[in-house]
Amino acid sequence: MSKHPATTFEERPPSIHIGTPADAQSSETPPPNPTGPAIPDSDRYSRQILFPGIGATGQHLLASAHVAIIGVGATGAATASLLARAGVGTLTLIDRDFVEPSNLQRQILFDEADARESLPKAEAARRKIALFNSAVSVHAHIADLVPANIHELLAPAHLILDATDNFETRYLLNDYCVQQSKPWIYAAAIGAYAATMNILPLPEEQAHEPAPYPPTACLACIFPKPPTGPVETCDTAGILSTAVNLAASIQTTEALKLLTNQPNLMRRTLISHNLWSNEQSEITTAKPNPACTVCGQRIFTHLAGVGRPHITLCGRNSVQIHEHHRPVDFTAMRNRLAPHADIHDLRFNELLLRFKRGPHTFTLFPDGRALIQGTTDITLARSLYARFIGS
Repeated sequence: MSKHPATTFEERPPSIHIGTPADAQSSETPPPNPTGPAIPDSDRYSRQILFPGIGATGQHLLASAHVAIIGVGATGAATASLLARAGVGTLTLIDRDFVEPSNLQRQILFDEADARESLPKAEAARRKIALFNSAVSVHAHIADLVPANIHELLAPAHLILDATDNFETRYLLNDYCVQQSKPWIYAAAIGAYAATMNILPLPEEQAHEPAPYPPTACLACIFPKPPTGPVETCDTAGILSTAVNLAASIQTTEALKLLTNQPNLMRRTLISHNLWSNEQSEITTAKPNPACTVCGQRIFTHLAGVGRPHITLCGRNSVQIHEHHRPVDFTAMRNRLAPHADIHDLRFNELLLRFKRGPHTFTLFPDGRALIQGTTDITLARSLYARFIGS
């Protein structure tokens, strides 16, 4: 497995077409042609270059950097916008979900047309970024990040940013990044609460060269096991867009420090803010735990897919079925479903097929992955999938 340097980006990597692995669909359509002459970088980034922490050298480094964002919902949309506007040259966006009306309150890259069309979030974000910075290369993957595709999707990136809504994916990211010595940044927002944490794994040994930075604790050092029992979600606790934007702003700023070769300035704590109660707390993450099963013992159970369950989506009253990795012919599927009298609102485009039956809404993606809304019963969801989509 090839690895990429964490903090040195002398040349901009070429645009990489990852293709369409079994559990991903990549949108590589070029951005629309500009309506006028290209905006010079010296104009676009003039105020950022004036900032001593960036300068002309830092701006050049940003242009050569490649960042992957996992999840393009509230935090991910804000982070993607900030990085694209800052001039990060290549972004990989990975998200399994689609835009809904309830997203518009906090997910800043989307609009009402995206919600009406149920446009996949990764593709909607790619289109919006092309409108305000067509020089940024954006690879949009409508996919669930799983052990089977994580190496292919994330290998080109220098830095991984977490904007997910579940700990299963975060622990998978932690395993991958520790194994591959890739830095990543955790971020979360719920209610009025925002939290972030930088994870700088032990760098790959380089003969006769000093390590680019001392390693920090990994996610498993601080939280050896995922939380159990009921977990607050946006639907149960609500969420303020200000909390989302705070988490995204801190995460992006830490990313800019790393991408401009200044890891010594990165925070070495898990920091959390409650914007409503004005409370703030920090936990040190300055040193790895030698007894950690991941970065200490290098046991990567999440990356190996051990005991990986179906994912019940955060706060969505939904179950995702992601074990059937097979291409789906949407036209044939539409023709098969259309005669059912109890199926309505059946529609599709090249990115997804959607229909309703009773209290359940089905969203099917080209690789056979499906979201079934209206239940958290995995057995029922699998039964509905087998009945209407196939086993």
